[in-house]
Amino acid sequence: MTKPVALITGASAGLGVDFARQLSATGAQLVLVARRRDRLDELAAELGNARAVALDLSEVGAADQLVANVIAHGEHVDLLVNNAGFGLTGKFAKLDGARQRQMIDLNCGVLIELTHAVLPGMLKRGRGGILNIASTAAFQAGPGMAVYFATKAFVLSFTEALHEEVRATGLRVTALCPGPTATEFGEVAGFGKAGAFNKLAARSEDVVAAGLAGLDRNQAVVVPGLLNQIGAQGTRVLPRALLRRIAGSIKL
Repeated sequence: MTKPVALITGASAGLGVDFARQLSATGAQLVLVARRRDRLDELAAELGNARAVALDLSEVGAADQLVANVIAHGEHVDLLVNNAGFGLTGKFAKLDGARQRQMIDLNCGVLIELTHAVLPGMLKRGRGGILNIASTAAFQAGPGMAVYFATKAFVLSFTEALHEEVRATGLRVTALCPGPTATEFGEVAGFGKAGAFNKLAARSEDVVAAGLAGLDRNQAVVVPGLLNQIGAQGTRVLPRALLRRIAGSIKL
């Protein structure tokens, strides 16, 4: 027999830390994955029911290494939180091409690899959950963050399709689509803590709570916050040409 665990990627900061804390409070056994071992070890020690795996998931073969690590520890993934990812801001032509490809590989490719690895076991057991972190960026094009917005559109589309494929199997699959959130995302993306993003930022712990509640309900898409929900629905009625111009005019 193997032990069920909740596997959280990108667990060393932001939403990942709050996912770990809130899931730990339920008594779940956690596997925390991120690049920064010092932060992971500190968080695992704080929680007591978690172990840390320091791994750069953007590297080739990292997803396979992670799956092998879980198996080697006699565990199976009962809940997968695909949270690892990053964004970049700037004109597409001026941003580093290799770094943008790395963003696609991490935001989309690793998410697919890990989901594909754990899904057969979940189907066999007739239980399990997959929570993929998308964004309100998934609902429209994003001039100035073109590739990031496109990766989140991929995550949303894939998650909705998978939700429908497994809907009658006992599995829960949810896409969490937060708007601006108070994490390190802005600093990594290149626009810091200033501007519209910071003014509209929600609390990370509130976003996480909404995502976990939506997963419990097996809700296909969760958009936390009334303004974000209105914005997401607005993409259905406003012309796409107008939406992309608005998005491109926002000063982060």
